Amino acid sequence: MRFAVTERDTALAEAAGEVLAKQAGAEQIRAGWPGGRTESVDAVWRTLAGVGVTGALVPENTDGNDLGLGLDENALPPLLETLGRSGLPVPAAETVAVGAPLLAAAGAPQLPSVLRGSALLTVSLAPDAPVPFAARADLIAVPHGDGLRLYPRDEVETEPVGSVDGSRLLARVHAPAGGGLLLAEGPDELAVVYRRGVLATAALLVGLAGRMLELTVAHVRERHQFGVPVGSFQAVKHALADVELAVRFARPAVLAAGWAQAAGDPETAVRTSMAKVLASEAARKAARTAIQCHGAMGYTTEYDLHLYAKRAWALAADWGGPTEHREFIARRLGIAGAAGIASEGADT
Repeated sequence: MRFAVTERDTALAEAAGEVLAKQAGAEQIRAGWPGGRTESVDAVWRTLAGVGVTGALVPENTDGNDLGLGLDENALPPLLETLGRSGLPVPAAETVAVGAPLLAAAGAPQLPSVLRGSALLTVSLAPDAPVPFAARADLIAVPHGDGLRLYPRDEVETEPVGSVDGSRLLARVHAPAGGGLLLAEGPDELAVVYRRGVLATAALLVGLAGRMLELTVAHVRERHQFGVPVGSFQAVKHALADVELAVRFARPAVLAAGWAQAAGDPETAVRTSMAKVLASEAARKAARTAIQCHGAMGYTTEYDLHLYAKRAWALAADWGGPTEHREFIARRLGIAGAAGIASEGADT
């Protein structure tokens, strides 16, 4: 099978990339950490919303709003990889792939503000787990009662939780017994929502891996030892080549998962889990290799590398870690002893 990203999907990713190249950098990532000034992050997010990022999967002309692009899941890999590469601390997967389409389907009155980027939306399908960006989101969708429900911030209690990546602003969310807008219910509907979140997170990880590789290649070209660039040493070249190989294996798997979701392929769940495994491993390998190749400075918080590495570690474990998705794939292959560990979301 041959894959090719459509011109429209490519155009959206390129438009987002142009915005991020001009407005987003390490300064914006640091601004997302506790105590940072998030105004610049919010400004970039609104600009991205203006080019249609938040409405990528929202049907066109929904409720008279012109920010819905009506694209399908094929648009997610190139767009989310671009967002992941930037490291911008926003709930991209939660909004673009999961939340916005659900708000559109439910006729939620908050949809226009989400599509304009003026309201920050986050989503989690893991019951009782810390919710990314819940510490500052305006709208929070969490499992409650009979399904996934949307709450305005003033209707829930939030309890901040520490994270390896402080810019994700994790918080536990305590929703009231009643209230909230029902966005999705039932195992089939929730499985579709879950797989979109997994796909988007996998694409973010591919972008992060690529960014860490770029930073490291630039460093080993410039850094000299014994009168030659560090990057000329065979051990360094081989390590970075392994990262490039991992990224090249992961990217088509993520594209294939997007195609499978859009086409309703019977193996969608397996393809999606495979994409998350390969993307998580590529990003972890990139983080480990990048830190090793940078030497001691790779560990310092003054240098930008840790911002991307910590995001990669956090996202690799989010929406199901590699072990969880491997267990699911193994059960589908009929491998004995693999049952009973994968989550309900990955199992559907």
